[in-house]
Amino acid sequence: MNLATRRAGLLLHPTSLPSGTLADAGRWLDFLQASGVGVWQMLPLGLPLTGLSPYQCASAFAVNPALFTDDIVDAAGYPDWHASQAHWLEDFALFMAIKTQQTGANWTAWPIALRDRDAAALAAFSRDHASELDAIKRTQYRTAMQWRSLRAAARARDIQFFGDMPIFVAHDSADVWARRDLFLLDETGEPTVVTGVPPDYFSATGQRWGNPHYNWAAMQADGFLWWRQRLATHFEWFDLVRIDHYRGLVAAWAIPASEPTAIHGEWQPAPGEALLQAIIDDLGRLPLVAEDLGIITPDVVALKEKFGMPGMAVLQFSFDDHADNPHKPQNITPATVAYTGTHDNDTTAGWWASLPDDARQNAMHQLGVSDPAAMLDTMINTVLDSAAALAMLPLQDVLGLGSSARMNIPGTNNGNWTWRFDWSQLPPDLAPGLLKKLQKAHRWKTPLL
Repeated sequence: MNLATRRAGLLLHPTSLPSGTLADAGRWLDFLQASGVGVWQMLPLGLPLTGLSPYQCASAFAVNPALFTDDIVDAAGYPDWHASQAHWLEDFALFMAIKTQQTGANWTAWPIALRDRDAAALAAFSRDHASELDAIKRTQYRTAMQWRSLRAAARARDIQFFGDMPIFVAHDSADVWARRDLFLLDETGEPTVVTGVPPDYFSATGQRWGNPHYNWAAMQADGFLWWRQRLATHFEWFDLVRIDHYRGLVAAWAIPASEPTAIHGEWQPAPGEALLQAIIDDLGRLPLVAEDLGIITPDVVALKEKFGMPGMAVLQFSFDDHADNPHKPQNITPATVAYTGTHDNDTTAGWWASLPDDARQNAMHQLGVSDPAAMLDTMINTVLDSAAALAMLPLQDVLGLGSSARMNIPGTNNGNWTWRFDWSQLPPDLAPGLLKKLQKAHRWKTPLL
């Protein structure tokens, strides 16, 4: 990312479009263009298997077909595309077809021959279910071709796509089933330790995500091939990619699988420097963003700076008495993507409504606001006026929506990932008004890459 430039973007997952899919993405791109917005950030596009979380998906490579339309695409390019994606596509198709046959059971509960990938059992299954496997693979091709068209439409409007890559993958996924050697599992395929974060701002008991940890020694033995393939695939879809939970490339919180919460765990080192260097050696320097929120130690900062990756600043986190808080507007540097809040935060209006009076007074004092009603607009302008190379606003904040429009409450499983806007919420004066804000902040249509 060229940190000498300034751009602005909106954060909106495709499931939050009025249709809940990409069917109305063209109209959304028109709104972004009219607003002078140059970046569309979204959450991971993967296929959730349990619940709706895009951070717990069936594959680190496949995307969710439900986001796309059923339009027919030209099949002429299918053989070449199939060959280029074979490193994940075959295993994904097998995983999904077997899971369907096994009525959705976790792969560790499949018959042992299928669970353990017995060659004869997989060959027999492939013969017996050839049509289902072909349909799964062709559906992924259809999504890829539709995305290619959508990305071309975005580029024609000078809009770039900003993707999100979860650092970990779901245990019940094609990746873990196909490459058990790359994860810390027992002889039956169950995790011995699982991922999460210790108690923090979001949860007093921490967050127990439940993903398996990587077997970093095995990954390093082949030059991190799986990671290099994963990044290459992401950049077939996006112009810019955020690595979620970036600190996990230095050390990640390892929780014994038997523990019900994330309180009891330990930091497990990770070879982040060797990994990132292998990626650069293979793919060149990529426009990556480090999600460096939470417990950030000097070694995490050092890794980010060594590879020239911008980090994140979240204005909602800035209102304390620590002068060195990196989220404070005066501490935001160009090497930053600045937000009012992220998909894990309450909306800014909801956050503001929930603050006690003393915290409100402190926040108003720090931003020089005298009228509480002006706080939301001031926070948006503060992010836009910051030194950050990229300023990101959740659409909920642009629309001034309260907590009912919140996307996710970390550490909870109910009611998340369901918010959608309605076109009626975008009045005719919204795009021109946002355009004026971006022009005033010198963030209008400056090339980012």
